[in-house]
Amino acid sequence: MSDAPTSDGRPDGATPDAADGAGLPASALVYPCGEPPAPGAVKEVAPGVLWLRMPLPFALNHINLWAIADEDEQGPGWAIVDTGTKTPDVLAAWRQLIADDGPLAATAQGARITRIFCTHMHPDHVGMAGWLTRKAQCRLWMTRLEYLTCRTLAADTGREAPDDAIRFYRQTGWPEEALDVYRARFGGFSRYLHALPDSFRRISDNEQLRIGKHTWRVIVGRGHSPEHACLVCDDLGVLVSGDQVLPKISSNVSVFPTEPDADPLGDWIASLTHLRATLGDQLLVLPAHGEPFRGLHARLDRLSAGHQRGLTRLRRSLADAPKRAIDVFGALFARPIDSKGELLGMATGESLAHINHLVARGEAVAELGADGVRRYRAVTAGG
Repeated sequence: MSDAPTSDGRPDGATPDAADGAGLPASALVYPCGEPPAPGAVKEVAPGVLWLRMPLPFALNHINLWAIADEDEQGPGWAIVDTGTKTPDVLAAWRQLIADDGPLAATAQGARITRIFCTHMHPDHVGMAGWLTRKAQCRLWMTRLEYLTCRTLAADTGREAPDDAIRFYRQTGWPEEALDVYRARFGGFSRYLHALPDSFRRISDNEQLRIGKHTWRVIVGRGHSPEHACLVCDDLGVLVSGDQVLPKISSNVSVFPTEPDADPLGDWIASLTHLRATLGDQLLVLPAHGEPFRGLHARLDRLSAGHQRGLTRLRRSLADAPKRAIDVFGALFARPIDSKGELLGMATGESLAHINHLVARGEAVAELGADGVRRYRAVTAGG
């Protein structure tokens, strides 16, 4: 059911860090790479690693892409990580980048693209992958769940909103007007997405990949998307983090109608813990949004603390009286959520992610009322 978000920040993203954890100074992060490149330009941030930036037609108005010096049987070229959305502005930037006199052509590697890596299936990351793989006659490299989930969501194009999805959002407390908006928007996942290639090269957690002169390791994170791939190169001291670690906003972690009982927040917290335990703090982090930074462990700590604070506030809210999913926005987000606005779906999904995490831990229970709406209450010591 193609209601997955097309932008990556959580609903409070317009007020960075307002709800993702206080208590750490801003100076904990260092931004050593300066100003971002303009669309259609490049900037080297590590030997053989280029920073590209593309515009997005969302409130989150940009995405960072990366080009890594590569070589195959045809010679030198660039492995691209993430691709931007299918929009005229992004297409124009890509044409400029790969032109015979473009920024990539001016490098020792030339302008040829050897392969496309996509960290995950959201359209701002995979939107141009189909166009680029066909244009460059190269392969798409992606985790299996991300590729298959993207194909499934794209297949919803033109469908009516399923009854299961309407029932799901009605149970959260959505008014009929909001359900009508959802019906009208349903099936829009592929709006910013070129059709994916019909085959791909699967990448897996802990796989060692040779990209050019260096070995890169795949690290899979979960919660924001099913099987998000990060890439780390110890030789270069670089982590391409995608949306798994962002410097100034926390990625959206949501429950969707396809899996209403899921606990993506549990997956997300476990992934943050795993990253902190397995990655060194000295890495230069290359995120999908914001600027490259150092201070990985401080950022992971802040992200984890933010969700723990949200869970604490949610426990208090559910202890006061049974609540619908739409009644707990104030406990989780730094700004009001309009019941008719575009953020309603993301806010509802993230509220359910926190609620489902408490349910999974036995700290809350759900009760379906005669009105067809689900309410949640905290579990007390006596049950």
